[in-house]
Amino acid sequence: MPKLSLTDLELSGKRVFMRVDFNVPLRDGEITDDSRIRAAMESIRYVIDHGGRLILASHLGRPKGKRAAADSLKPVFDRLGTLLDRPGVFFATDCVGEETAAQVASLANGEVLLLENLRFHAGEEANDPEFAGQLAGLCDVYVNDAFGAAHRAHASTAGITAYVPTAAAGFLMQREIEALGRALDPEERPYVSIVGGAKISGKIELIESFTKVADAILIGGAMAYTFLRARGIETGRSLVEKDRIALAGRLLETATAAGRSIHLPVDHVVARDLEGTGLRTIPVSETDPAEMGLDIGPKTIETYGRIIRDAKTVVWNGPMGVFENPKFAQGTLEVGRMVAGSAAFSVVGGGDSAAAVHQSGLGDRIDHVSTGGGAALEFLSGRRLPGVDALTDRAG
Repeated sequence: MPKLSLTDLELSGKRVFMRVDFNVPLRDGEITDDSRIRAAMESIRYVIDHGGRLILASHLGRPKGKRAAADSLKPVFDRLGTLLDRPGVFFATDCVGEETAAQVASLANGEVLLLENLRFHAGEEANDPEFAGQLAGLCDVYVNDAFGAAHRAHASTAGITAYVPTAAAGFLMQREIEALGRALDPEERPYVSIVGGAKISGKIELIESFTKVADAILIGGAMAYTFLRARGIETGRSLVEKDRIALAGRLLETATAAGRSIHLPVDHVVARDLEGTGLRTIPVSETDPAEMGLDIGPKTIETYGRIIRDAKTVVWNGPMGVFENPKFAQGTLEVGRMVAGSAAFSVVGGGDSAAAVHQSGLGDRIDHVSTGGGAALEFLSGRRLPGVDALTDRAG
């Protein structure tokens, strides 16, 4: 059932607690990528413009329930102030307690208070009811715009909703739910899923989910070699999960029985090490025992491209090779270009594939690039997300 959204709420004069995902990368105390902050700005500005008294809350890093200067949200506050470029933006040195409550009470309509790191308190990750109740006591209305944390049943993503009358989705959360929901229940076919990454073990449920809904599944990355071994093909020193070969074989059989097709690389870029020593492009069947596969090859790219071009819905999760090294990035970049150039409804499911899309400047040509790595993976695998389930259903 659709969830309540920001546009369903009366915000003027209300204390609005908004859970955001400001878990940004830092180097020497400086933010190196503020895209997560920018992603929340639409919801933030909407609350401000409608007279809400906005309380922003996020985690940063893994401080394990203890205060850690390196994980303070103060650098985020500084960047937030620059992006908003307006008076009435404040920082609380804690997320609960009398001083924080007093700061919230002093907010005027349209003002903003960013709370200090939620994970400085062990009650956050433990989903402690007392801590959740303290957070709820700061607000009249709860909004979750942190899809990237929606797969965690934490106090600020799930527990808090037991103590507030209304729990709505922010605009970013709403887009994630709608786009990924459409990917799970495609409106148009052919439906093509592209799955990459290092290991099958981390994406078993995802692949199983795709065998139920996708017409074609294109496999890349190191996980392809476990599938190839299941077909009896030798793969040299390529990464293979030996304890998952039988599982890979069963997934291939399941897909075939369901009338789905799983496509594996027919050629690849190999080398003797990750630095690219002895780099060459060869058919998969000609892999030397001393070589490891590190990217899909041009024939595989061409085959995958034909399938993608005919698709009406495309969902991509995971790189096609070790794309962090430019020598092995071609397959991932080409797949990104083909998805971006397709007329299909396209979704990139977060994580490394989303990073590759952004790095290549293709993000604005994809219908939806998820902001949640683990959350997107679990959603597309068919799992329930606590942070989504906790939101209020829209009646009717």
